[in-house]
Amino acid sequence: MTLDVESAQLLGQLAERGAKPFHLLDPAQARELIAGLRPQAHGPAMQHVENMKLGLARLRILRPSASVRGAILYLHGGGWVVGGLDDFDFFARQLAQRTQCTVVLVDYRLAPEFPFPAALDDVESAAQWLVEHRTELAGAADGALIVAGDSAGGNLAAVFSQRAALRGDRHWALQVLIYPATQADLDGPAYRDPQRQLLLSREDMAWFWGHYIADIDQRQQSDASPLAAKDLGGVPPAVVLTAEFDVLREEGQAYADRLAQAGITVIERCFSGQMHGFVTLPALRASGDALDWLSDQIKPWLKPF
Repeated sequence: MTLDVESAQLLGQLAERGAKPFHLLDPAQARELIAGLRPQAHGPAMQHVENMKLGLARLRILRPSASVRGAILYLHGGGWVVGGLDDFDFFARQLAQRTQCTVVLVDYRLAPEFPFPAALDDVESAAQWLVEHRTELAGAADGALIVAGDSAGGNLAAVFSQRAALRGDRHWALQVLIYPATQADLDGPAYRDPQRQLLLSREDMAWFWGHYIADIDQRQQSDASPLAAKDLGGVPPAVVLTAEFDVLREEGQAYADRLAQAGITVIERCFSGQMHGFVTLPALRASGDALDWLSDQIKPWLKPF
């Protein structure tokens, strides 16, 4: 297929505005670029919204209604360098509304000010807090708990799921990985494909990895590259979404294959004609299609009303 028309138009608009690729910006400028992509709409109304500080991180709790079917710990994308609560608020509200789950959006610390493993430490703290408040947030003492994330957030969700399995933590019903970064190998054919150098390019990923983990050898550890894990037994079932025109597509698919080989239940779909980042860009109609699909995959794991 060819790149989705709406995605091509969005890229054209960014070029007309003089937007530079991430790797030609400093982190502050890159964060401004992401902020400029925020939707103007506020998103679905929630029954309860709360912002709170947890250690050195912040959380935003989005409860769609008085009665919920579970809770989702959501880890936003942005290469571990950009993104925050306001950038992903619209998407998180959409996810909460469609699944009827409380969404806990984690504003983990960002690199390069706080490099690896700061973001992962914040995820661990947020996950423990969610488990401790499970009855309140998930609707019942045995309410379903799901960890989800996109891109760098998908990386963090996958790493967290592996860590939880290693320590025997069985609280998590499902992991939802949206075009996750699963390895730090930038020399594969996907990264060299000129058709995929779009909103996220090979140079951008090198820039993000450089800020997150400067030590190239350290990037190969499973806490950074979850595809490097030797044993995936015991991790939660997974939903894996990838995009055709994404430099991360093959590593996301490879991780889904590794999970299946380990006997883990996996549902995987590659969205044709789409680029990295499309799921959280509501200006694209494909974003709504992806949210519908994700919600349909999540609902069977939730408790009935």
